[in-house]
Amino acid sequence: MPHPARPLHKLGFLTIGLFDPAEPGPGHQSTLEIIELGERLGFDSAWLRHRHLQFGISSPIAVMAAASQRTSRIELGTAVTPLGWENPLRLAEDLATVDLLAGGRINPGLSVGEPMHYDTVKHELYPDSSDVEDFSYARMDRLARLIAGEAVRDFSGKQGVVEEFSIRVEPHSPGLRDRLWYGAGSTKSAVWAGANGFNLLSSSVVFPEADQEPDFALVQQSQIRAFREAAKAQGQGPARVSQGLVVIPTDSASAAQREKYQRYVDERTPRTRAPQGPKGMLFAPDLIGTSDEIADQLYAHAGFQEVDEVAFALPFSFDHEDYVQILTDIAGSLGPALGWTPAEGPQ
Repeated sequence: MPHPARPLHKLGFLTIGLFDPAEPGPGHQSTLEIIELGERLGFDSAWLRHRHLQFGISSPIAVMAAASQRTSRIELGTAVTPLGWENPLRLAEDLATVDLLAGGRINPGLSVGEPMHYDTVKHELYPDSSDVEDFSYARMDRLARLIAGEAVRDFSGKQGVVEEFSIRVEPHSPGLRDRLWYGAGSTKSAVWAGANGFNLLSSSVVFPEADQEPDFALVQQSQIRAFREAAKAQGQGPARVSQGLVVIPTDSASAAQREKYQRYVDERTPRTRAPQGPKGMLFAPDLIGTSDEIADQLYAHAGFQEVDEVAFALPFSFDHEDYVQILTDIAGSLGPALGWTPAEGPQ
C-alpha cells in the first residue's frame, strides 16, 4: 500500500440524523448514541448536517448541546448550517452557549445563499422582509463579528436594581471565532473563506470553473490550493481544511449489509458520471470496499492529497447497526491505514 503524503491528523464523521416522522425521538437518540460511540472509538470529531422541513436534524445546535453532556472529548460541528435560515445575532448567542457547555469543542460550519426552495417558505421565514433579505457573504461576516465579541450597540451598564446590559453578544466564548468553518463548493467561495479567516469544509460536491476539466478530484484540489493561497496572502493563521467524502468500508459487514451498501452506491453512481445542472455541479463517487481498497483510492485522490483532516460522511438512509459497523471499521481499519491514530478518551 502506498504511503500518504502526510499522515491523517484528524478523523471525523458526518451524519444527517435521519428519523421517522411518525416517531422522531428514537432517531435523535440514535444520533446521540452514534456520537458517543465515535468518542469511544477515538474519532476526533462528529459533524451534523442541517436539514429544514425534512426528516433529518433541523436543530443541530440542540443536538450538540445534548451530545456535549454525554461526551467529554470529541469535537462537535455542523456541516453545514445554511445562514439564510438564521438570525446571525441569535445564532451567535446559541453557538457561544453550547461552546461553553462543551468546553470549547464546537466547530460551526456554515454557508450563505438563498434558502432552498425559498419561494415555498419565505412567507413564513421572513413575512415582512423576504424580498430584501441579504443572503450574501455579508451575513457570514456579521455572524463572525458577533461571535468575535465586537460591539452590537453603545448601550450598556446597569438599569434599575437587577438588570445589567452588555454591548456585545453574551455569553462570549473565547476561541470560537477561530473554529468557524465555511462550506465552499466553488473557487470563489474557497478564496473568500481563506481571505476572511475561516476554515474550509470541502465536501462531495464541487462547482468547476468554466475552463476546468470536469474531474471532481482535480477541481477539489484546485479549490483547496486557492483557499490556502488566499489565506496566506491575507496573513491569516493556519488554514485548516477538512474533506468530506462518503466512504463505506465493508471489512466486518455481513453479506446482507454488503448487498445493501452496494445497492445504495449503484443508485447514486450515475450522477457522478457527468456534470449536473446549469452550474455543472460535480458529485464525488462514493467509496465502497475493504479499508485497504478505500485507502488506495484515497491516496490516489487529488483532493485527499491536500488535506490531513477528514469528516467522512455516513450514508443518509442506513440503520443504526449499519452506522455502528461502518464507524467501527473506519476507526479500526481505514483510519490506521491512512496514518491516523485514535484519540485517547473514555472507554
